[in-house]
Amino acid sequence: MSQLFTSRIAAVRAAPWRQNIIGIRRGIERETLRLKPDGTLSQQDHPLALGSALTHPLITTDFSEALLEFITPATSSIETTVAQLTDIHRFSMRQLGDERLGAGSMPGFIAHQDEIRLAYYGESNVGKMKTLYRQGLKNRYGSMMQAISGVHFNFSIPESFWASYQQLLGDTQPLQEFISAQYLHLIRNYKRYVWLIVYLFGASPAMCQSFLQGRQSKYNFQTLGKGTLYLPYATSLRMSDLGYTNSAQSSLAITYNSLPDYIRGLHQAITTPSAEYDAIGFEKDGQYQQLNGNILQIENEFYSTIRPKRTIKSGERPTCALAKRGVEYIEVRALDVNPFCAVGITAAQMRFLDLFLLYCLLEDSPELDAAAQAVTEQNLKKVVTDGRRLNLELDQDGQPRLMQDWAEEIFAELSPIAAWLDEAYQTADDEERSYQAILKQHYLALLDPTRTLSGKMLGLLQANQQDCGAVDLQLADLYRQQLLSGDYQYYQPEDFSRMAADSLAEQQQIEAADTVGFAEYLQQYFAEKPC
Repeated sequence: MSQLFTSRIAAVRAAPWRQNIIGIRRGIERETLRLKPDGTLSQQDHPLALGSALTHPLITTDFSEALLEFITPATSSIETTVAQLTDIHRFSMRQLGDERLGAGSMPGFIAHQDEIRLAYYGESNVGKMKTLYRQGLKNRYGSMMQAISGVHFNFSIPESFWASYQQLLGDTQPLQEFISAQYLHLIRNYKRYVWLIVYLFGASPAMCQSFLQGRQSKYNFQTLGKGTLYLPYATSLRMSDLGYTNSAQSSLAITYNSLPDYIRGLHQAITTPSAEYDAIGFEKDGQYQQLNGNILQIENEFYSTIRPKRTIKSGERPTCALAKRGVEYIEVRALDVNPFCAVGITAAQMRFLDLFLLYCLLEDSPELDAAAQAVTEQNLKKVVTDGRRLNLELDQDGQPRLMQDWAEEIFAELSPIAAWLDEAYQTADDEERSYQAILKQHYLALLDPTRTLSGKMLGLLQANQQDCGAVDLQLADLYRQQLLSGDYQYYQPEDFSRMAADSLAEQQQIEAADTVGFAEYLQQYFAEKPC
């Protein structure tokens, strides 16, 4: 352990600081495709019983009309978050008739990308903009990439901790500036070590060959079933360059050394024209094709594994919110859907993420220039395609390092953090909630790659010689029965009915309140610049 880390973890574990970590807030965003009983993609509209995808606080759609996104409000209880997420799934499942919810990240068989209908958000200017953004994504990358599902983990540290931690470090800047700087500190280390999360929680070592849609691949795939492609040591094809990728982004100078640096880089990306995307055009035959021809249409198109976030106001751009009010929380985006869980993520995973993110905060975090950041991305790519390979080497400070040895070192530093959280939350004797027990469970997956999510999934596919789409549908059928038969834990059906009705009424109000045409609305939106 580094001397800096050792001194910091000792300080935060000591009285009176120890209890200040109580109150970590978490929220989940889980994506899942609606499927017909035969496993093909639903062609139905977003169900009216689920309310408005534009305004519902818990249930929306992502790229396509069939790609649901379930959102839990931020809460300081993991048990509450799981209960909320389960209830959202349960209510939605009961409104979908004979449809299923996809269990994994990679889609099953899709004959043609035109089967993937763009999400519709109504006739308001903001709704039209959301759909046009998706039209731009389709024209830039194709729709197949956008059929991928993932899980986002939103994480914030309580202000009581930040105030004491600032005092401990002897920092005298305004508290919000300190908080923003520390979240960026955390993000830099996350970039360095995210390969460990993908090793443990990557769950997409295989995909349907229809996903390629005629594209060439540099990978030497093996096959099983009728049309499944896999890499024997892969962890997350979702995170590979076959998944979320933007070749134009490789040249972007978006760094995380300070909040102004990050905002400046992101703003440059959304204002810099791209010859490739500009060639698509803005309007064709009277139909808009994309929001603009820049490298990024808007900030959300930046496919980073993590984002600093601030809750935005209506019509406000994310970079503007960050510039005005600083970082409020972070969004972890490197998580595959856990196919062995009905709601896509477990409480144990959330607790491990608590440990990992606090480690990223407490460990020393030097600045990352573009070259150093490129090394972190190369390490991630290696684990994405070869993470379960014996003797895989990564680059640590310019030297080759066995992934296994590096991970062992990180686990050793996670141990005192687990003890600290068990002391603060009084969970040491609770086997299901104990951070130390959960750390040991994940350590077993480090020792035995077959115990990782990707190892389990590939083992399941190979044991049955089945296509990944068939296995996904079997799991979807199982979870459908579980959700239909279970009881609500946090919400009640009338809560969801009220939220659906309120969201539909709110959408109507937004549509009625528009006072300018769509072209003028876009012009006004893009006129705002970060402070």
